[in-house]
Amino acid sequence: MGNYLVSLEAAWVVKDVNTLDDAMGVAISEAGKRLNPKLDYVEVDVGQRFCPSCGEIFDSAFLVAKTALVGLVLQMRVFDAESEEHASRIAKSVIGKALKSVPLSVISVEPL
Repeated sequence: MGNYLVSLEAAWVVKDVNTLDDAMGVAISEAGKRLNPKLDYVEVDVGQRFCPSCGEIFDSAFLVAKTALVGLVLQMRVFDAESEEHASRIAKSVIGKALKSVPLSVISVEPL
């Protein structure tokens, strides 16, 4: 049995915003409200991507017509999992129950 830090990526849609900063703030706030108080141990942050053209890092958010798609990173510690795959299934299940209808994918699973 091992302990793992599981990072998941979530696609969060935010409507009626004017700037990317507003969209990122709203996405983090909305996700936090749905996770708290029951899952207050899940850390929420905006993800980052590499530009394929120039190689620079930028926030994972896109705004068109006052509607944004924000890529959130959700991190959770999983204790006493049988394997990395088991830890990722546990994290997806726990977080997925709180964030129904939000697409989730595993970014990384690191031993603690």
